[in-house]
Amino acid sequence: MRALVIVHDHLSTAGHIGERLAERGFELDELLVVPAERYTTPDVEVAFPAAENYDLILTLGAPWSVARRNAWIEAELALLRSAHEAGIPVLGICFGGQALATALGGGIEVAPRFELGWSRLTTDAPDLVGAGPWFQFHGDRWLLPPGAREVARNEFASQAFVCGRSWGVQFHPELTPEVLQAWFDEDGTAIAAEVGVDPERLVAELRADLPAARERARVLVDAFLDQVMDRAPEEGPNDGTQSHMSA
Repeated sequence: MRALVIVHDHLSTAGHIGERLAERGFELDELLVVPAERYTTPDVEVAFPAAENYDLILTLGAPWSVARRNAWIEAELALLRSAHEAGIPVLGICFGGQALATALGGGIEVAPRFELGWSRLTTDAPDLVGAGPWFQFHGDRWLLPPGAREVARNEFASQAFVCGRSWGVQFHPELTPEVLQAWFDEDGTAIAAEVGVDPERLVAELRADLPAARERARVLVDAFLDQVMDRAPEEGPNDGTQSHMSA
């Protein structure tokens, strides 16, 4: 089985999520969208492969907003839309979840506050998404697409939704201490100062929580593969109920 992993910037990795997908038998093909030398000028041209070449698509976070809607963002939205329409499972994380929601007819908006740090969730489906704690690093939030079922939220944003065989999560289950440190070293320290959190403390907390964080990610991937990916493409996402609300 082959999975396309869309890595939007050179600082990020699939981390615990990629590790578990590999353990479950997936060959990971990584596509770096914005190379290091274009980090501050990310309006690059990208040729995305055809969705039909893959059994699963994983799209990760990014330091930019989906609202930028430049050429590669539009191309990624088209890829995610075609994958969903073809019944190819998509797992979108943070920016990737917002892109997935937008591709399927939802949208994004600025969240009422920038979330940076740990958060516990209210979950309607703990067998899919546990309460956490999960690590947050985002300033936007999605608007749910038609037919999607929101399965978790906190006071600031919708945190997980399922739509057919596609699944978006707002938090970062993939995150490692090394990647978080790289985010802070690049431009995240200024954000941390604005929201009043200590980057060193957050990295230390993530490192101390690493075994538990890795296990939460493993459980999340297993739930995606066993309960969402295994759903027949024509099967409804929510047993007849729909939600179009954002947090």
